[in-house]
Amino acid sequence: MERNMYKHFLKRFLDFWIAFIALVCISPLLIVVTLWLHVANKGAGAFFLQERPGKDGRIFRIIKYKTMTDERDSNGHLLPDEQRLTKVGRFVRSTSIDELPQLLNVLKGDMALIGPRPLLVQYLPLYSKEQARRHEVRPGISGWAQCHGRNAISWTEKFKLDVWYVDHVSLKTDLTVVWLTIQKVLKRADISEQGHATMEVFNGHN
Repeated sequence: MERNMYKHFLKRFLDFWIAFIALVCISPLLIVVTLWLHVANKGAGAFFLQERPGKDGRIFRIIKYKTMTDERDSNGHLLPDEQRLTKVGRFVRSTSIDELPQLLNVLKGDMALIGPRPLLVQYLPLYSKEQARRHEVRPGISGWAQCHGRNAISWTEKFKLDVWYVDHVSLKTDLTVVWLTIQKVLKRADISEQGHATMEVFNGHN
């Protein structure tokens, strides 16, 4: 009963007020980072907006700091991620500062502070029935999978951890995620998969 009360009522209440207070407190940092990235990204802007599936697969626009330029090759194609990732962007990503604008998504109700990470819309038809259960709760800025390997684990492991979280949402679980996430951020651990600037593309064959 207490776990259901937290999952369906208290969690959203806490998310809203924690996100609101956090945004007020870190607003000077956000202004500095925004200006810093605007220069480093060579005119590509400081923010990255992209459609992502939220709770029950509902589509919303996620807000993140942009850590790459929009540089293209002679054929007009974007250069590989690792070539477009700037030094400033690498720092912002390794410290997870790029995730902070998502506090606005939390205020709007698109996201929670803790939950499965919102992935690409194109992955929706690729999930198995069990993997799709990750959309039974709001996606989060950090999550159970994030603090148990982040981008350094396989998609199969990531989805198992996401579904585990869906079945074990509680204040205790969320506080555990917060504590483990802080440790990961301080150590700058598991930022990317080996051999990739970001997580490898999911092809549904897991």
